[in-house]
Amino acid sequence: PASATAMVGEMELLIPMAGLIDKDAELARIAKAAEKIEKDRARTAGKLGNESFVSKAPAAVIEKEQGKLADMDMQLAKLAEQRATIEAL
Repeated sequence: PASATAMVGEMELLIPMAGLIDKDAELARIAKAAEKIEKDRARTAGKLGNESFVSKAPAAVIEKEQGKLADMDMQLAKLAEQRATIEAL
């Protein structure tokens, strides 16, 4: 059955949705979460696009920022999947 998902640490929770959720409220929650992640992603991408930052930062810091960027991309993809699932209800 269609389920809402939420990430808790590295664990993904599945909650059956059909008839149990407020579709509009859930879509609003997803949009708000995506907006926050996109804002954070833009800031991180800006750092990595700044030649001064990249040339001066230790390799470990750059790798950490690249990892954060990849994590945010994954979170945005999951939110897009959730949005599509809810819209299909």
